[in-house]
Amino acid sequence: MYVQDVERDLASIRLPRWGAVVEGDGVLPWLVVDADGVPVEPICRFLRDFVAQGNRPGSVRSYAYGLLRWWRWLRAVGVEWDKATPAEVRDLVLWLGRAVKPRRSPRTASAVTAGAINPITRKRYLDDSYQPRTVRHGNAVVRSFYEFWGETGARLLVNPVVLDRRAGRARAHHNPLEPFRADGRVRYNPKVPKRRPREIPDERWKTLFGALRCNRDRALLALAVSNGARASEILALRGVDLDWGEQRVRVERKGTGAEQWLPASSEAFVWIRLYLAEGGPVDLQEPLWVTVRRRDRGAGLVRQPLNYEALRAVFRRINVSLGTNYTMHDLRHTCSLRMARDEHLSLRDVQVILGHAHLSTTADTYLVEEEEKVIHRVLEHLQRAEKRRAQPAPPVADGYAAADLSVLFAGLPA
Repeated sequence: MYVQDVERDLASIRLPRWGAVVEGDGVLPWLVVDADGVPVEPICRFLRDFVAQGNRPGSVRSYAYGLLRWWRWLRAVGVEWDKATPAEVRDLVLWLGRAVKPRRSPRTASAVTAGAINPITRKRYLDDSYQPRTVRHGNAVVRSFYEFWGETGARLLVNPVVLDRRAGRARAHHNPLEPFRADGRVRYNPKVPKRRPREIPDERWKTLFGALRCNRDRALLALAVSNGARASEILALRGVDLDWGEQRVRVERKGTGAEQWLPASSEAFVWIRLYLAEGGPVDLQEPLWVTVRRRDRGAGLVRQPLNYEALRAVFRRINVSLGTNYTMHDLRHTCSLRMARDEHLSLRDVQVILGHAHLSTTADTYLVEEEEKVIHRVLEHLQRAEKRRAQPAPPVADGYAAADLSVLFAGLPA
């Protein structure tokens, strides 16, 4: 079957609320189950192989949701998973380009700002559309799923996520300093607009920090802005991961799981000390960050480890009071840009602290010129041009050369 043989009325398609992603209690940390709660066997076999390759639970969960969306799409268009063709991938990409994400509850106050630009941070508010990165990730998940089943030899499958070879040889302009991957561009991958990292200016940072309510939040944000660690890396800290003498913290890097010591500012350690003094003795093997309020989980009122949703709630309160839309990742950008502009730090230093696998990632992302400074310099250029045009032209005497007049009057203005 060729791609152009299938035409569907995409506007009339609605994804069924079929299946779910649930936590597993065995080898698989996450499972995809059908409407009856039974694990989907083809997906389970793929995820088992995915886990055996050393991928982390967060990646397993992400892949599980990508395959659940694919399964729902196949049910909506009436195609079995082992009969899918590039036509199904093409139509799914087109459908996602105009679809709206399902929500558990309708928007309330955020309905006004969804998709708009915040006047203070200059950042766009998230809306309910599927972003290009989401679509590309879904294509990568589906392609790896069919590659796995193609390697097993159990079924004669066609990988529906095809590569685009029409543009010529894959990676013809590959940078020899970067690792080489012998593949091509996925045909139906949407283009991702390149976004500049957003730095929180010093004055805005002071306002943001002043809006925090407790020492825990002050310690957490001061630590994040001093070493650029990711939110998941900071939330996973334990008491034993603090080196008070050297002012370092030990994080487990996202993706690789490697342990790495990162420096932290003295101010961050001061706030950590104040935060710990409020909670009494600390178990070094327990999570460092806990909730402010105690909850009863069957063993009395105890504080729970701070998770990502609770951290997002902290930023929601701040953003409502300040009229902003800051996120935890803005602190990583702020720290990165500050380090990249420091003449005493090399780009390699910044790469190591940020945990980037390739130096090109650090350079492409953070070696950028500040937009406001560029605009200021261009405005000064335009003002100088206006002044030059406003100056009267020097008088010229008929029959005399300008050089002769300059010698005659010894360089004095005419």
